[in-house]
Amino acid sequence: MASHLKVFAGSSHPELAKAICSKLKIKLSELLVSKFACGEIYAKPVETVRGDDVFIVQTGTGNVNEDLIELFIVLDSMKRSFARSVHVVVPYYPYARQDRVASPREPISAKLVAKLIEAAGADHVITVQIHSEQQQGFFSFPIDHLNARKLFAECLGKKKLKNPVIVAPDAGAAKDADRLARLLGTTIAVMSKVRPNFNQAEITSLVGDVKGRDCVIFDDMIDTAGSVCAAFKTLKAHGAKDVYVAATHAVFSGPAVERMNKTGFKSVIVTDTIPVNKKIKNLEILSVAPMLAGVIKNVHEGKSVTQVIGGRP
Repeated sequence: MASHLKVFAGSSHPELAKAICSKLKIKLSELLVSKFACGEIYAKPVETVRGDDVFIVQTGTGNVNEDLIELFIVLDSMKRSFARSVHVVVPYYPYARQDRVASPREPISAKLVAKLIEAAGADHVITVQIHSEQQQGFFSFPIDHLNARKLFAECLGKKKLKNPVIVAPDAGAAKDADRLARLLGTTIAVMSKVRPNFNQAEITSLVGDVKGRDCVIFDDMIDTAGSVCAAFKTLKAHGAKDVYVAATHAVFSGPAVERMNKTGFKSVIVTDTIPVNKKIKNLEILSVAPMLAGVIKNVHEGKSVTQVIGGRP
């Protein structure tokens, strides 16, 4: 007997889960999530999942620790309800930046989260632009690591930019900037960045020609916006024309909104991997729902996901 496909939404991003189900032409399955008086989370599927392929949509938000605990409890409930397979759709992977020991006695929290997701009962993970691709190795099972650069390429391609250049705000972003540049048929510039303190960034150098050109700062996320705002100032000081910023994950924490709105970006282009703070000026939101829906459909049907997301340029 063929298994049924069921999609459940955690509390972190129900709108994205609804959009995914709309693309799949199925109803969003009902998940009961509540809290006891003491604050403990209670969760279970309202309907049977026995023998079904279950996909749980839960991203990392400003309530990241609660998002994770809820996910673990939902995973356990699905496994104990005899789901045939349990897949976690985590568009923005929590703790991804804590992926190495950068100074003595630090934890590798990204790996710990991976092990906890496995221990709670997940069989498979789908995520979008994890902070470093090597983190796929933190899981003992293969994961589907997606990238939204083609969404950005389509969006930017419609803007008729003047001799555009894709700008990596630091060396770590250069590879992705180059891939986007190749999709757009243009070149890249690379900045060097130092962090004197947490959530502070200083640009120390710029390699590449930006004078008189439209620049697109491209990064995996915008958190407090220190890096992209420092990059904006450096580009303008080097004679850049209009400056755009494109980032997959719109974290926008702390002073981000104030910093972004004071800076003067021509456009701020992000995806909806996280619920987006819409107080940002000149904001454009690209939905990852069609891409995620296509991947979920093909995973359920045992087909390749490459035909959905395409290979690297």
